[in-house]
Amino acid sequence: MPYVWSETPEARALTLWPHQSLTPRGFAWFIGTTATMLTLPLVALLGSPVVWFLLFFFLIALTAVWRAITANQRDRSSREELTLTEDEVRLQHVPHKGPVLTWEANPHWVIVNLRDDGPVEKYLTLRGNNREVEIGRFLSPEERAALFDELSQALRG
Repeated sequence: MPYVWSETPEARALTLWPHQSLTPRGFAWFIGTTATMLTLPLVALLGSPVVWFLLFFFLIALTAVWRAITANQRDRSSREELTLTEDEVRLQHVPHKGPVLTWEANPHWVIVNLRDDGPVEKYLTLRGNNREVEIGRFLSPEERAALFDELSQALRG
């Protein structure tokens, strides 16, 4: 699961992050394999002026793949941090760019909701302090359901 609980004497903390399916080593392998597969047809054209024309499009394609994957990696650097203490629940959404979004509430009044009628399947929210905030926006429906059980248990105990 792309989240982990940690505990200190005064608080429990939950950190959530998007799936990290492509490691830096996997990125290098993918780009290398893509470059190799794209250059194989060029071997037959070596010595021909056409190779330069095709090489130009090969570089455009490889650059597009590179930029798409690095943009995805930047998006994966966002995370959510939930801190539970005796007198406060704090949720921080840390995007890859932009300001950190923070929500705070009294843990005795926080309600954990898992709805099927939300914008996504198994829509997981926390309600308290006159606001309702989404948590685990990048988790799968099964992971949100499991997190619902864990959050309910953590807030009760």
